[in-house]
Amino acid sequence: MQLTYGEYGGRFVPETLIPALDELDAGWHAARADPSYQAELDELGRSYAGRPTALTPAERFAPGKRLYLKREDLLHTGAHKLNNALGQALLALRLGKRRIVAETGAGQHGVATATVCARFGLECVVYMGSEDMRRQRPNLERMGLLGAEVQAVEFGTRTLKEATSEAIRDWITNVADTHYLIGSCVGPAPYPEIVRELQSVIGREAREQVLAAEGRLPEVAVACVGGGSNAIGLFAGFLDDPEVRLVGVEAGGAASLGSGRPAVLHGSRSSVLADEDGQVLDAESISAGLDYPGVGPEHAFLRDSGRAEYVGASDNEALDAFRRLARTEGILPALEPAHALARVAELEEELVLVCLSGRGDKDLAEVVAR
Repeated sequence: MQLTYGEYGGRFVPETLIPALDELDAGWHAARADPSYQAELDELGRSYAGRPTALTPAERFAPGKRLYLKREDLLHTGAHKLNNALGQALLALRLGKRRIVAETGAGQHGVATATVCARFGLECVVYMGSEDMRRQRPNLERMGLLGAEVQAVEFGTRTLKEATSEAIRDWITNVADTHYLIGSCVGPAPYPEIVRELQSVIGREAREQVLAAEGRLPEVAVACVGGGSNAIGLFAGFLDDPEVRLVGVEAGGAASLGSGRPAVLHGSRSSVLADEDGQVLDAESISAGLDYPGVGPEHAFLRDSGRAEYVGASDNEALDAFRRLARTEGILPALEPAHALARVAELEEELVLVCLSGRGDKDLAEVVAR
């Protein structure tokens, strides 16, 4: 098994999926080599999604810091997930796939997938754990209005891990006409690479914007990490700049990088919450988007290499940061990036960049209930 990121990555899937992954890999590299693909994606980003997103100073939130927020919450659909969904939808069309399946936890990837399927006239099925359906009802309703069929997943923890398993089962059954539009930088190769490249627009834009605003690069770039797509997108803009510290913030009850071990989950090898026998453990977080026991394999590689570091934040710390940003800056963040915001005050650096990966509308009921 050829691994992609040091000892991580690869393909650990049934034989029936290998031809589909080979087809996807070939299609992806052909698309990347075709200037018309990137041109169409860039134009959709500008005219449909709302790129470039703003870079907003937020100095009242963190006195003594020069804090900038990369505002992916201002992207159409309210989160960074649309960057990946648009790119994969165009790829699916190139491959002749007219049916899309996806998984979702917080609902933002489900909404983004339903949105692009409506835009391009594709059939859309989204798998979502019933617990996440309960706590993310606004996004559930948005998906229905956009024409998606949302399938409730009722086993296990009824959250993102089980939704992902069901989406993969669907794909195996319907691989001839179906594209699995995975939502994070996880899964079998080439998915981690695809999602990273499609989300790297975050880091490229942020790099240019901070340079324009400050005349220098940020001292530290911070993002929340569940599966890890917004973080890997932000980090991509600074990987070759060793003077920029990269910090990922996990949910305390889902810290697969902080307390996980190498294991296979959903088709790739990465750092996973698992016992000594490799059995995957349950993750827990107030944030549905971080409630996942694994992480993208590139993040595990970046941790091991020392290029990025990963810390945790508790539910209460994220709630405090959510409320503080609302009251000091007039911005309601999603609970996912609120975890990243929770670690800002203790950073030793002055010039700080945080990816505000999504807006907080979807989390209001959860926050108010606390």
